Amino acid sequence: MTFQRRLWLMLPLGFASGLPLLLSSSTLQAWLTVENIAIATIGLFALTGLPYTLKFLWAPLVDRFVPLPVGRRRAWLLITQALLALALGGLSILDPHNQLLLIAGLALLIAFFSATQDIAFDALRTDILKPQERGLGAALSVTGYRLAMLVAGALALILGEHWGWSNTFLLMAALMGSMVIVTWMTPEPEGIQAPRSLGEAVSGPLRAFFGRPEAWGLIVLVILYKLGDAFAGSLTTAFLIRGAGFTPTDVGLVNKGFGLVATLIGALAGGLWLMRLGLFRALLLFGILQAITNLGFLALSLTGHNYPLMVLAVGLENLAGGMGTAAFVALLMGLCDIRYSATQFALLSAVASLGRVLLGPVAGGVVAWLDWPIFFALTFIAALPGLWWLYRLRPVVDAAHRANHAPAGEGP
Repeated sequence: MTFQRRLWLMLPLGFASGLPLLLSSSTLQAWLTVENIAIATIGLFALTGLPYTLKFLWAPLVDRFVPLPVGRRRAWLLITQALLALALGGLSILDPHNQLLLIAGLALLIAFFSATQDIAFDALRTDILKPQERGLGAALSVTGYRLAMLVAGALALILGEHWGWSNTFLLMAALMGSMVIVTWMTPEPEGIQAPRSLGEAVSGPLRAFFGRPEAWGLIVLVILYKLGDAFAGSLTTAFLIRGAGFTPTDVGLVNKGFGLVATLIGALAGGLWLMRLGLFRALLLFGILQAITNLGFLALSLTGHNYPLMVLAVGLENLAGGMGTAAFVALLMGLCDIRYSATQFALLSAVASLGRVLLGPVAGGVVAWLDWPIFFALTFIAALPGLWWLYRLRPVVDAAHRANHAPAGEGP
């Protein structure tokens, strides 16, 4: 397996990971809205996204069991991708007016299979990439993921309106099914022994992680690193429309369209740059850029409706965010023990989402109380503790970048 092939497979595998997300959430909601389903009922469909939040609960099963004789990681990917294709195909033959409960059930299954695919993919990516490849591998998988969301979001909505929703979901099912070919071409990580029992698969990841003296410091770093970025991002769309006076079309074209392109460029540039800088320096530089680019929205909140400044602020913020995401995913991979990478990555990513989840409700209250300029100044300040803590943990981060994890097959 050559360096280039192993890395480039991260792009289509990232695409496979990202494709089902919107198809069981916002795109599905759009279909139900067009079919005049009651808005209260549509709102309940948000609950189908719970598996993404709770996936760490069954991640030990993915670490422990090998359901097909093709390797532990590939087996789970092949099974979930095949089931996702079948479930998406099932949506194509259902009628929202007469089979809404079945649609809800399939949406929940799609989210569950998708979350399980994410567990297996995150583990495979962690296991198979060498330390110097993690940054670019993360960038390529993020790029594939975002492109899939574009296909499952914007493209699916357009096709649904002009080609019919049944045909659209059938096409998405076929696209998902084709990802099985990519997984079949992907090598299984070699020399890694699965946990000997389910008990070890549950307790081993916790003992391995918290057995290191710096464990709680790393947990704090995982929470703090993207905090300022998440704080600002929680209300960016609302600010651009209500605070700066731009139209939804402006926001769609610039924040969602141009912003996506900037994020992809940032992720790829960040992955390449990380290979030169090393993990600590990349995290520090990209973290500083993430903090500074939040000030672009501060400037926009002071000047008001200014289209060139809006484009600049959105572009720079997404560019820095893409760089930071590539380095941050590389950090999470470096912190995982390949004996338990499925469970540990799922747990670490759940911890990382705490800032975004907890700051969302707080952000609205801050804006109502202090207004937009002070809010964006606070998002800059919120990024500083993570940078300071990163600097304090430099030796640990450097070790995570160099580490190739535990020896294969070694017990806890």
